[in-house]
Amino acid sequence: MKMADAYAELRRLGQPVFTTREAAALWRSEQTSASRRLGSLEKAGLVRRVQRGLWALDPEIDPRVVGPYLTAPLPSYISLFSALSRHGMIEQIPRQISIVSTARPRRILTSLGVYLVHQISPPLFGGYEGTERSGFLAGPEKSLFDLVYVRAAAGSRAHLPELSLPLGFDRSELAHWSGRIGNRRLRTLVSRRLRELLSRVL
Repeated sequence: MKMADAYAELRRLGQPVFTTREAAALWRSEQTSASRRLGSLEKAGLVRRVQRGLWALDPEIDPRVVGPYLTAPLPSYISLFSALSRHGMIEQIPRQISIVSTARPRRILTSLGVYLVHQISPPLFGGYEGTERSGFLAGPEKSLFDLVYVRAAAGSRAHLPELSLPLGFDRSELAHWSGRIGNRRLRTLVSRRLRELLSRVL
């Protein structure tokens, strides 16, 4: 199969990220052969190896698109410092990419950077927008809630001395998510720390 034909078939998959196994099935070849062909496509600048066995159709793919593929079959979305930065709520640009999932917490090395998976309970999973092609990003309110919740659950505190709130920030959303925390002590702690953070915002 010619390289152009192989690439055209990959595009017909209709998804931004795919596995070597999926490419092999598409090309009706062995995985070792598919891996070599994908390596050739990468050298030609047509695809990008995200990590072993995982590839991006666009070499310049937005890192937030990749998150759900790293935690599959469980879903995930960009949140915490990464989302706060995207929303312009903090000035610093995080070196690592924070994603929230019901999957176990871990650190994942990829060609796009280091992803930190933060585990959250199913009742607290949500508050994000996006599509498979654009990626999934927590809203401003949920980004802040997730950070405070994850830190509090781990026994630490979120420090955001330069926090600013975007126009239309809905503080009632914080109360909504706090109310879904099952553990009463943790719910009280998160609510109090959110109030403390907001009290410092001009």
